[in-house]
Amino acid sequence: MLFRYNAYDAAGQERSGEIEAMSADVAVGALQRRGLVVASLEEAAAGGGLFAAKLAFFDRVTTKDLVILSRQIATLFEARISALRIFQMLASDAEKPILQRILKEMVADIQGGSSLSAALGKHPRVFSAFYINMVAAGEESGKINDVFMFLADYLDRYYQVTAKIRGAMVYPAFILTAFVGIMVLLLTSVIPQIADILRETGQKMPIYTQIVLGTSTVLVDYGVFVAVGVIALGFALWRYRSTEGGRATFDRLKISVPVFGRLFKLLYLSRIADNLHTMLAAGVPMVRVIEVSASVVDNAVYETILEDVVEAVRGGASVSESFSRYEEIPGIMVQMIRVGEEAGEVGTILKTLAVFYQREVNSAVDGLISLIEPALVLILGGGVGIVVASVLIPIYNIATSIQ
Repeated sequence: MLFRYNAYDAAGQERSGEIEAMSADVAVGALQRRGLVVASLEEAAAGGGLFAAKLAFFDRVTTKDLVILSRQIATLFEARISALRIFQMLASDAEKPILQRILKEMVADIQGGSSLSAALGKHPRVFSAFYINMVAAGEESGKINDVFMFLADYLDRYYQVTAKIRGAMVYPAFILTAFVGIMVLLLTSVIPQIADILRETGQKMPIYTQIVLGTSTVLVDYGVFVAVGVIALGFALWRYRSTEGGRATFDRLKISVPVFGRLFKLLYLSRIADNLHTMLAAGVPMVRVIEVSASVVDNAVYETILEDVVEAVRGGASVSESFSRYEEIPGIMVQMIRVGEEAGEVGTILKTLAVFYQREVNSAVDGLISLIEPALVLILGGGVGIVVASVLIPIYNIATSIQ
């Protein structure tokens, strides 16, 4: 629930804002822990319905926002400005309302005595476990400005790779959607008129013509049921995807399908190596590094692997030995980590692996993009060719038989 409050701080200055809590009592307790004396508290109106929900979706903190925010924080820390003043400045300059609200709440938490990592931890939807643990390590080591610069660089690399992959998917998705729309229009509007003419001739139709005409008949007579079935199937798959077993199945499929599977596998390996390297550089212990990497890798298969590796390392096994048990981890990665363990340079080796896999991801995306255009030409040309041939060949047969 969202509450609006008016309160006074220890200096007697009036403060107001919004806070999310399970109840009014919880909200008051949270504000008091920030050192505020609550003057008034009321539940915010929840109007807006679906439209408000759509606005809330668009009003969110993106990876790009976090990159910019992290660089700003690193620069201000380097200028020896206090954490409280930094977040006050950033809150006053934030353009997005949601980011401004979060930064203001962090200011209140820091004023109440919370550490920076604890203040970040109250907003898990915006700041991942990886981000929070990095900041906690920076506070412990006294290298908070370096940590925020590490975070900015890491998030920037992550943003560039994911943006490139999404960009590569947009074009084929748009073309295929348009193709499906055109085919449905042909089968429901044009083909039925020609079908009547072909049936009146009484001639035997080729098998491909029968398939096209049958598909057209189904779409015309039962199109509503087909549409409902497709929507129901999509909803069922979405619900199944949200279950633990469904997520594991879909994530396994992502790294197993031809062509795209290799790209996704490289992406996750790049993410794992980059996470491990970045957190080790910040001074986070290895076990905690692997734990956090498991929570942010965003693939159930690799998440399970990393969780198993954590248990193995706690039991005394080396990281390379633990990774070697899984075929999803390439041999080159295992061997390089083993070399790093023997030389005491695991962080350096992981950095090399991260750069290597990032280059592999970029190369795979570029190769995929070069294949997309000819593949789309074949699919679109083949689809249209089959429909046209299924109509023109019988018409040609009719014309030649008349002659």
